[in-house]
Amino acid sequence: MPTSDQKRQAANVPSYVLSYAPKVWLQSQDPYAPSDIAAQLAHTEPKVNFSVVTGAPNPLTLDNLASLNNLGGNNVYLTSVDDITQNPGWLKGVKPDGNGRTNGAVSCAVIVNDHGSGNVDAYYMYFYAYDQGNTVLGQEIGDHVGDWEHNMIRFKDGIPQAIWYSQHSYGEAFTYACVEKQGQRPVTYSAKGTHANYATTGTHDHTIPGVNLLVGPIEDHCDQGTLWDPVASAYFYSYNAASDSFSAYDGTSPTSWLQYVGKWGDQQYPDSDPRQKKILGIAATAKYTGGPTGPRDKYLNRPDVCPPRNNTKCFVSPFLRP
Repeated sequence: MPTSDQKRQAANVPSYVLSYAPKVWLQSQDPYAPSDIAAQLAHTEPKVNFSVVTGAPNPLTLDNLASLNNLGGNNVYLTSVDDITQNPGWLKGVKPDGNGRTNGAVSCAVIVNDHGSGNVDAYYMYFYAYDQGNTVLGQEIGDHVGDWEHNMIRFKDGIPQAIWYSQHSYGEAFTYACVEKQGQRPVTYSAKGTHANYATTGTHDHTIPGVNLLVGPIEDHCDQGTLWDPVASAYFYSYNAASDSFSAYDGTSPTSWLQYVGKWGDQQYPDSDPRQKKILGIAATAKYTGGPTGPRDKYLNRPDVCPPRNNTKCFVSPFLRP
């Protein structure tokens, strides 16, 4: 009997969106696996300026999450009800099984934007309950609750043309032809802890934003640890850019959460919080930063394969590099 996940896949999703969906190598030593999107709400409470939001739905669910937009908007933080320094088990997510499935956890959302004339962008959004930052001078920097990463594949008449790999505040784009594949499915390498997405395995220094080097002071590390198939347990949506609205392909998956404009983790702890640490008081070295925004903030109607970034020209590399 088909599972509910398989039914979601079969419910009118363009076949090429599934056929060319990325597979993700999770790093072998990463303690934080993909997580169930809905479970994040069970372990957090909405706060604004560290105070619980009054009048919020209880329980908070993926069907009512967007109601928080009227109760603080983008100042709302889904804040852990547990002390995260104690590393509660829910932060660790669900390790994929031998088939790449995160059993009991819907840890991916696929969002399809059909621009017309055969031009389609498919966003593969990956969710993790926790982001463990890189270690610099013996201290982790940039840890935060909640982590959204993504690949985007641009299709023309059902044929993949290029793929975007999100990394920290930006990322990289490559032609589909040049990237590593399993069969026809492109391969993504998820960095240990940070879950930044790379087209190649190994070490990636990202000290300079937008520039990846083989070695440096702030490094991500990737390898072929556990293979994850995100679309094996995912929600599937179409996105209408004109109305900025989402529709579930199966007609039943929740959509309210996609309109939520707040953050998916704790607000950055102030210096007065004993959990917070900085190297020499430098703001950019804070151990804990604020949680991320969700999928709707990932430029779902971008003109180029790359998200817009000041006046930076989008470069789609025809060859692999760090």
